[in-house]
Amino acid sequence: MRFQVPQFIEVEDKVFGPFTIAQFIYLAGGFGFFGALWLMLPLWLAIILGGPVAVLGLALAFFKVNDRPLITTIEHALGYFVSHKLYIWDKAKRAPEDIAKEAAERAEDPSRFVPAATANKLKDLAWSLDVHENLYSSVEKRGQ
Repeated sequence: MRFQVPQFIEVEDKVFGPFTIAQFIYLAGGFGFFGALWLMLPLWLAIILGGPVAVLGLALAFFKVNDRPLITTIEHALGYFVSHKLYIWDKAKRAPEDIAKEAAERAEDPSRFVPAATANKLKDLAWSLDVHENLYSSVEKRGQ
């Protein structure tokens, strides 16, 4: 039994001519608000109040920031400004004697910082060295 696999799922459908549904709504809202103000107010006041709304509608419809829609950027910015930003660095206050004691313990036992060389690690190291050696020798042969 064969099934069709959807392709191009990242591309939005163009519903209203060359515009997607979201683009059409942004453009209709921005210019509709401007048109309503133009009918009710004097032209100069309609341009001052409705012009920025129309420009915002254009920007929301077509402008992208890092290949993402502007509305996503605005949403993330508002979420950042509204959310709590409480960063706490709780440095434990220790006595100088405790710090000196920990330093002495580290100096006494350096073997705990040296990784153990197991048989598997040695085999992996030998294999990687062989691969690099063969790789470089084959490159040198090709160059000559």
